[in-house]
Amino acid sequence: MLIGGEWTESADGQCIDVEDPATAEIFTRVPAGSAEDIDRAVSAARKAFESASWARMRPLDRGKIIENIARKIEEHAGELALLESYDNGKAVHHALAVDVPAAIDIFRYMAGWTSKIGGQVNPISGDGQQYHSYSVREPVGVVGQIVPWNYPLAMAAWKIAPALAAGCTIVLKPSEVTPLTALRLAELALEAGLPEGVLNVVTGYGQDAGQALVAHPGVDKIAFTGSTRVGKQIVRTAADDLKRVTLELGGKSPSLIFADADLEKATLGAALAIFFNSGQVCLAASRLFVERSVYDQVVEGIAKVAQGFKLGHGRDPETMLGPLVSRAQQIRVLDYIEQGRQCGAEVVTGGGTGGKDGYFVEPTIFANPNRDASIVREEIFGPVLVATPFDDVEEVVKAANDTRFGLAANIWTRDLSRAHLTARQLQAGVVWINTHGMNDPSAPFGGVKESGWGREVGEEGLLHYTETKTVTALLGE
Repeated sequence: MLIGGEWTESADGQCIDVEDPATAEIFTRVPAGSAEDIDRAVSAARKAFESASWARMRPLDRGKIIENIARKIEEHAGELALLESYDNGKAVHHALAVDVPAAIDIFRYMAGWTSKIGGQVNPISGDGQQYHSYSVREPVGVVGQIVPWNYPLAMAAWKIAPALAAGCTIVLKPSEVTPLTALRLAELALEAGLPEGVLNVVTGYGQDAGQALVAHPGVDKIAFTGSTRVGKQIVRTAADDLKRVTLELGGKSPSLIFADADLEKATLGAALAIFFNSGQVCLAASRLFVERSVYDQVVEGIAKVAQGFKLGHGRDPETMLGPLVSRAQQIRVLDYIEQGRQCGAEVVTGGGTGGKDGYFVEPTIFANPNRDASIVREEIFGPVLVATPFDDVEEVVKAANDTRFGLAANIWTRDLSRAHLTARQLQAGVVWINTHGMNDPSAPFGGVKESGWGREVGEEGLLHYTETKTVTALLGE
């Protein structure tokens, strides 16, 4: 682990096995951090936050360091993609195309913000006397960040970069399942010139290191990406001292395909929206709604696309879908598939492991499920799609919004007026039209309802790492 600029074992010497999900082989171990390790890391972060080397660093110089981190990631892109594949199971070429560029882009984008976090002059009326009032943005302080296992490098970057740009210091806890790229990223950050103690990485289990981080009184803010269940637990714990919290949580996102859409593009887009990264994506469009006149055509088309995806080892350049991240996740997804069968939904394709070793699940499509079935209501976080026909806009909007989640949605139609009017009615933090999953560092990302609080990236994501201070001075009689 990295604490205060030093690489250290856990205080009690405990370790976590790290396995390759494509082979189920353990290939390394990392420390299992405890509350004592979290306390050391928070102390190091607090010391760094109050040090002149960070607190008084010119914003432009802080921006240079963040840009240097982006360059370091670029220089080590191949290594990081390979490490991500060993740790997470995803295809190396997908990591090179998506995960690594996302990490580079967010550091580069946030580097430009360091000198642009300003305040405002407040035009107060006062009591008739002359006042000068202004507001400034200050870093919130020491932030605890907890990131998931589906995009380990990119999610760590999405958390770290804006916090650094705002002037905060960090204790990062990566998932115990996928800790490696976070550790390597921290090593590259030190090489890029980040002062010791500004970024600390504690590996460990959620119930130990994660809970200790959330509960620590020296942490000013928690930023979490993960399940809604854990997000609710974090809110309960954070209520004890009212520390700031932002949450990017689960989803059950819909794809809406109208009959006038470019069906070839919509079919491929809807398939990728659920099956990419083996469905292990918070914004995965796992509920498909298709206008009835083209329903059979679209479902058959998506099934054909799914059947053409090669399942395989992430280091195979022809692999489209790698394994799920762990045996536990594979069991969870297969259990949902069995529940789908038992509730009477039609299996259009998939439903098994493809006969492979490792933690694989075939891309699976259910047709005409009961709307109260678990495969419709709950986040599966695997390559499982449920398809339902619809007849009009009012009906499909009602069905799309009939969920406790509200992260993302996509709409496929050539009628842009209908597209934008429908987007307004969808209860989602992000809506894509004739595309899916187009994220950019400038575009705020996050959900409504039980999909989270606050936003990631963009100016809004950056400002979540600041507090507003108002200063008012009486100028004279």
